[in-house]
Amino acid sequence: MTQDAPSLPIVVADYDPRWATMYAEESARIQDVIGEWLLGIEHVGSTSVPGLAAKPVVDMMPGLRSLGDAPHVISAMEGLGYKYIPDYEDELPERRYFVRPPGRGYRHKRLFHVHAVETTSAFWRRHLSFRNYLRAHPDIADEYGALKRRLAAEYGSDRVGYTEAKTEFITRIESLALTESAG
Repeated sequence: MTQDAPSLPIVVADYDPRWATMYAEESARIQDVIGEWLLGIEHVGSTSVPGLAAKPVVDMMPGLRSLGDAPHVISAMEGLGYKYIPDYEDELPERRYFVRPPGRGYRHKRLFHVHAVETTSAFWRRHLSFRNYLRAHPDIADEYGALKRRLAAEYGSDRVGYTEAKTEFITRIESLALTESAG
């Protein structure tokens, strides 16, 4: 965890259609500053699945031509007010991670998470396949939403425990999603 990791309780909110608008507006801002190194930007994570309960943080995944362009991307993202978080690169060397805190009055510490990766990476394929599978299978999305609500109540502000407790479900669905997208 980073030093500024929130200690607030984990909040899983009902789906909010404004998340799609927030993604569209913010991804356009990102496109403007890193477009030269970009092949596309995708809305991923639970806020990208209509009807799915989610932590109210919009996840975006810029697809880069090459991680060799990361120094340029980091500088440009910092210029937009994002904080570059290198802490997890030992575990996920194919990803450059950024967070953007919200303005005053917002009760969560982060509004956007950005996972910059190459479009040829396994990270890119897994996240898009998972999102697309949940969109195509609302029953599975509902099951995932119920799991997240139960785990949020169980783990309180323990984000590591919450995340680890979701891993088995996510891994199972990712496997199904990758098989379905390959077939």
